[in-house]
Amino acid sequence: MREAAAPTAPTAPGRLEFEAIGTRWIIDTSAPLPFGVEAAVRREVATFDATWSRFRTDSFVQDLARRPRRHHVDADGAAMLEVYATLASATGGAVNPLVGHALEDLGYDADYTLRQHPRGRGPVPAWPALGWDATTSTVDPAGALLLDVGAIGKGRLVDLVSRLLGSAGVGPFTVDAGGDIRQVGGRGLRVALEHPGDPRRAVGLVRLPAGGGAVCASATNRRSWGDGLHHVLDARTGLPTSDVVATWAVAPTAMLADAAATAAFFLDPAAVRELLPVTGVVRMPRRGPLEAVGVDGQVFA
Repeated sequence: MREAAAPTAPTAPGRLEFEAIGTRWIIDTSAPLPFGVEAAVRREVATFDATWSRFRTDSFVQDLARRPRRHHVDADGAAMLEVYATLASATGGAVNPLVGHALEDLGYDADYTLRQHPRGRGPVPAWPALGWDATTSTVDPAGALLLDVGAIGKGRLVDLVSRLLGSAGVGPFTVDAGGDIRQVGGRGLRVALEHPGDPRRAVGLVRLPAGGGAVCASATNRRSWGDGLHHVLDARTGLPTSDVVATWAVAPTAMLADAAATAAFFLDPAAVRELLPVTGVVRMPRRGPLEAVGVDGQVFA
């Protein structure tokens, strides 16, 4: 099993594997990719990384932090920020992409120092500080704010790659970016939910429907360091969450599944399902049994 979710279907005739945005990508197709599609996929990933990676000094988000200004965001970025607006409102500000500097101060920085180095920058700015205007698709940040779109960014990129493959006439196919999976076409897919403490075990098995769907996961042990430090922050405190160990979500798109998996650290699965158009949500509390709603499959007690 890869990361927190892994497909149990056999390897497809066509396969593309590569490393990007800090994770392993595997694209399985029913036939070898047409000429030029692999290069197009790599360009799509590189463009996203150059725009949204806070680990690159030349990225848009780093430039915006250095030179705060009103800026128009393209349609793909706007789609992410609209979901963030929904999450910020529903979680009382716990989910907020303005945690970039807080993550750096905790040690999750571009150099992966994994050592705390507080700079006295104060609390994480609240969501309104970004100055997001959905009517004009613009941001107008109130100061040097560093965006981190890790809560939904990988899922969004999986969707962008899936859109590219579909436009190229590829299908059916499965895109797996470090355990965030989207299938398009085909007869459905069974996906094992990896136990966050033991990659040899599964905590459940979910089914993606015929025609396509996505499953994404988040776990506090995947990017963790020090005593209780990991990448899932509560933006209200600027500190890592502690009550939930891992989450999974099934949705029509990977961005929605990724968003739901993040939201489940702060909202119970039923509330997440009411908030977002997702099929199922599973979460593993630090104490107590697994919690699940709407899952097509089996969750092991």
